[in-house]
Amino acid sequence: MAKRVFTAVVGAVALVVVVWAVKFYSENLRGIGPSVTKPPGDISEVINMTGMPLRVPAGFSIEIFAKDLPGVRVMEKDPFGNWWVSQTSEGMISLLEVQDGKVVRHDPVFRGLRKPHGLAFDPQSPFMLYFAEEDKISRVPTYSEGPPEKIADLPAGDGHFTRTIGFGPDDRLYVSIGSSCNVCIELDNRRAKIFSMNRDGSDFKEFARGLRNAVFFDWSYVDGKMWATEMGRDLLGDDVPPDEINVIEEGKNYGWPTCYGKNIHDTDFDKNTYVRNPCMEPFEMPSHVDIPAHSAALGLAFIPEEGWPEEYWYDLIVAYHGSWNRSVPTGYKVVRIKLDAHGKYEGTEDFIAGWLTKDGALGRPVDIVTEPGGVMYITDDKAGVIYKVAYRGSVAEKDVSDLIHVSEPRPDQVIARPVVVAGEARGNWYFEASFPIEILDGDGSSLGVGIAQAQGEWMTTDFVPFRTTIDYKTPKHPNGTVVFRKDNPSGLPEHDAELRVPVRFPGGKEEPRASGGCFVGGCSGQICSDTPDAVSTCEWTEAYACYRAAKCERQTDGACGWTQTPELLACIQSAK
Repeated sequence: MAKRVFTAVVGAVALVVVVWAVKFYSENLRGIGPSVTKPPGDISEVINMTGMPLRVPAGFSIEIFAKDLPGVRVMEKDPFGNWWVSQTSEGMISLLEVQDGKVVRHDPVFRGLRKPHGLAFDPQSPFMLYFAEEDKISRVPTYSEGPPEKIADLPAGDGHFTRTIGFGPDDRLYVSIGSSCNVCIELDNRRAKIFSMNRDGSDFKEFARGLRNAVFFDWSYVDGKMWATEMGRDLLGDDVPPDEINVIEEGKNYGWPTCYGKNIHDTDFDKNTYVRNPCMEPFEMPSHVDIPAHSAALGLAFIPEEGWPEEYWYDLIVAYHGSWNRSVPTGYKVVRIKLDAHGKYEGTEDFIAGWLTKDGALGRPVDIVTEPGGVMYITDDKAGVIYKVAYRGSVAEKDVSDLIHVSEPRPDQVIARPVVVAGEARGNWYFEASFPIEILDGDGSSLGVGIAQAQGEWMTTDFVPFRTTIDYKTPKHPNGTVVFRKDNPSGLPEHDAELRVPVRFPGGKEEPRASGGCFVGGCSGQICSDTPDAVSTCEWTEAYACYRAAKCERQTDGACGWTQTPELLACIQSAK
């Protein structure tokens, strides 16, 4: 009898466990597939051929910038124009060497790290790389044999393990530390907060609290305030609580674990009775923007004015990594958070979509870096790639890839004065054997116009070579665009077409500055010496253009020479 009772009790308990497990899976894990299963295809083999399946707004293009980078998360560019990337799941940090705007090789530099994530270069020492592992922050001089130096210890263990770092406008280093749990009262006072410190790790102090998992943050170039993405708690259903974008202010509390969203009290966790609402200002700060629950908002970046459409100015681009615990998957895209000039929220719209398919997720976007000149980079830790997005102009929605090919200048190339432009275009791109080319500054203003001449019979539908040389005015911005326009004598807009090539300028000065009894000479102003009439052969190389913004002065050995700044070295490297 006792045995039958015991068997019945065990069976009942087992049944309850099974029912609970089925219910839990149905409510929380039914949509986990896209986040954990292998991608249904290799996006790097598809996107560079067709641009699909990813969809971008008209006027933008997207391509694979780097691949074969499993687990790639955070990226930072050094003064040479090379990229350093953390591969968190692989325990390493890799260097991507870039020439002429293309990645020519990538090598793991630091291996055996403990979940490395955040990266930051010191603005006062631009080759000093700071990196954050789960349990510490270290710094190391790049391109040297020097070992990493630990500057701060961080809490490790259960829960959120990514540590993101960045130098703020106040020249202090910031780090975000996520919670150790889904929702709880933390025992370690360093959890669920953002801290700041001096560059050597001293004066480590709390900046803001109540942030369950603020994985990424950035500063607005308008007012210098910190903005952060925030992941809401789990196990409250498909639609609550929201993920958030918060404007982070020193000394403020952003609610977790008691409150979420627009100061909503989490009564599922907090059963206490209060005289006043515990989730109200000034005690708790509300979210600035609510994001659909479980979107897993990660990287964010503000759109600069230079080289971007005016309607995008001040806006925020945010990566939705994608849900793992929602019955119907959400996220898996990059969105545009529309803001006015004062940071007021105006709406959200998709910027890049298409990662989530009926067969699974092709990728999961993570970090975002925006640059002047209409260029954006996005990491993808599921596909192991970095995307490059470029703004090509309002008529870029016309595909001109089969109408014109440009060999000079190459995208992101540092261009000389005058600049040689060359390539080939089909005969119907010309009119009377020519078509116009314009050089634009980063703000869209014209610097110079030239006419490309056909180097052969142009009355054909085949490709015909072209070549010309164009001089241009001194730019005010470091980036610009060379626009190749189809000649359209009819003036009808349906016959307009153009190709835009982003370029970089070597500097904004007509002549280098000389001091200390030093003189600039040579045909191209490339010689810094003690004599005012130094001569050279008049053979031009692109590197000579870099010296227009360089300093010609006495060096530590007493001789005249070019001061080797990071900007000069990077320019020369790019011109090779």
